[in-house]
Amino acid sequence: MPRSDKLEKALILIFLLTLPLSNPWVRGDGVGYYAYARAMLIEHRLDFQKDWLAANPSYRMGRVDSEGRLLPSQYTSTGHLDNHFSIGPAMLWFPFLLVAHGFVHLNHVFGGHIPADGFSFPYTLAMALATSLYGFLALWISFQLAKKYVSEKCAFLSTLGIWFASSLPVYMYFNPSWSHAQSAFAAALFLWYWDRTRPERAWTQWVILGLMAGLMMDVYYVNAILLLIPLLESLTRYWNSIRSNEVAAGTRLFLKNILFILVIAIAFLPTLIAKSVIYGSALNFGYGELWNLASPALLKVCLSSEHGLFSWTPILALAVIGLFFLRRQDKFLSLYSIATFAAYVYTIGCYSDWAGISSFGSRFFVSLTRFLFSDWPPSLNG
Repeated sequence: MPRSDKLEKALILIFLLTLPLSNPWVRGDGVGYYAYARAMLIEHRLDFQKDWLAANPSYRMGRVDSEGRLLPSQYTSTGHLDNHFSIGPAMLWFPFLLVAHGFVHLNHVFGGHIPADGFSFPYTLAMALATSLYGFLALWISFQLAKKYVSEKCAFLSTLGIWFASSLPVYMYFNPSWSHAQSAFAAALFLWYWDRTRPERAWTQWVILGLMAGLMMDVYYVNAILLLIPLLESLTRYWNSIRSNEVAAGTRLFLKNILFILVIAIAFLPTLIAKSVIYGSALNFGYGELWNLASPALLKVCLSSEHGLFSWTPILALAVIGLFFLRRQDKFLSLYSIATFAAYVYTIGCYSDWAGISSFGSRFFVSLTRFLFSDWPPSLNG
């Protein structure tokens, strides 16, 4: 059996053995993310009142009074509860929750009494298993892409390193109702397809890439920074078209870029519609935290004892170093990746809550799972 097949089967086996770690609970930020799924499946409208009332005590604090009633301050001008979390995770959970919903109703047919309310065990288990699967798919996709640039052994060890020595497993297994594992999947899928279609991306492929980009942003807004990758790629091609006096090629690329942007806007409509309903404006995302563009906390984001990226998960320092070694295999991919990673660090550094409050490591960077599969250690490359 080829070594590649053995390594792939090993990854699948490890995933199956770790599935029992999936924790079927909804708490903290996960209440807001999961509420969208319940709203679509059970309430059939953006009604989150039952989610807020059934939430864990620390989430209810400041949202519910001593008599168990929602505070008036929790409602927006449109009469909806203030849910600033993204709708993308609920979109990815929905097929799994639909199966759970069918199982619950089938259980009723045979005399069972499992509540069909979106809170009972079949629903939370479906959500948790779906999150674990999406986290694994992020690793699997990244492993497949990494093999293109490094040895299979290096790609396999990188997979295990990110899987068990980064912040990903916390949000893949223990806090599955949060958005980070799904974000890692959506970002990995986007970057995998971008890389696969690099040589000459057709019109249809730009459409597919745009849909993936929109989904990636629906899941986690900051993922918009990853659009720097196709932007830098296009700028490079524009420059090459100018140097070679290929005006037609540059014009075609420009039109494809316009199409790409339009498709992203269409794929991002679920978020815009939800925010319009909740806040009365598609551009009001509900976040009240401050952003300080002039004073980014770059060193704190990377090295602070308060959830610093490298101080909490040192393996990621090696992964970032590997982005520079990647230059030997693909100069432009290395430059695009380093520039995008730097932009991501800067953006998080501008955020007033850059430490992530309740967090294991710097959870904001779980989205970059694909980026952190790098050419490290270089001695393992064949």
